[in-house]
Amino acid sequence: MPQGEYMDLHRKRHGRRLDYEEKKRKREAREVHKRSKYAQKVIGLKAKLFQKKRYAEKATMKKTIAMHNERENKHKAVDGDLGSAMPAYLLDRDQVERAKVLSNTIKQKRKEKAGKWEVPLPKVRPIAEDEMFKVMRSGKRQKKQWKRMLTKVTFVGGGFTRKPPKYERFIRPTGLRMKKAHVTHPQLKCTFCLEIIGVKKNPNGQTYTTLGVVTKGTVIEVNVSELGLVTPGGKVVWGKYAQVTNNPENDGCINAVLLV
Repeated sequence: MPQGEYMDLHRKRHGRRLDYEEKKRKREAREVHKRSKYAQKVIGLKAKLFQKKRYAEKATMKKTIAMHNERENKHKAVDGDLGSAMPAYLLDRDQVERAKVLSNTIKQKRKEKAGKWEVPLPKVRPIAEDEMFKVMRSGKRQKKQWKRMLTKVTFVGGGFTRKPPKYERFIRPTGLRMKKAHVTHPQLKCTFCLEIIGVKKNPNGQTYTTLGVVTKGTVIEVNVSELGLVTPGGKVVWGKYAQVTNNPENDGCINAVLLV
């Protein structure tokens, strides 16, 4: 075995630490502040090199954002081939040419990579932790308070098994679990009852996404195979994203709009 691969081998055998994702997220969040502090402190040649590097990063980021914000790519053509004569009846007509438009699949992949979607509800009200969780007392004399019960609608997969009550930190009540959503197609103006595949992103944080909490503004993945949608290559689309537009815990059902 080549030297240096023992770490990968250990990871494959035993997996990562349970708090690896959370630690990584916090490290990335701190990185911004560290970089800002360094930028204010650094002087001389190091400052020049640092600013050059940041300028390149910002340029790349602006290009990515511009790519996401691509609109209908029609634009007025340049005067065209000046060598060829133009018929009299075409002289007063603007020539419109359609630029090469990326296929929807590639656009969708790019948006997913950046974690950005054009959603019906771009901003939602943040939910406080006290509203999301209810403290559960445990122990012989009800003194321990480390358990939390969710007060919002959640989604759990088909093969989900609860932990033993002694070790279960987050309790997701059975009455608040949902597996189907009423999804409206914005172009067809039709609503379908579709199965939920998973919770892609909860706007209140990564913790709620991991727990599968469904609140207003959450992006969920739904099974659209019965709608008969196909890709440009002719393959049947299995899953598509939709954004929740109601408060499921109040209405008793999940209403969502398909992101097309």
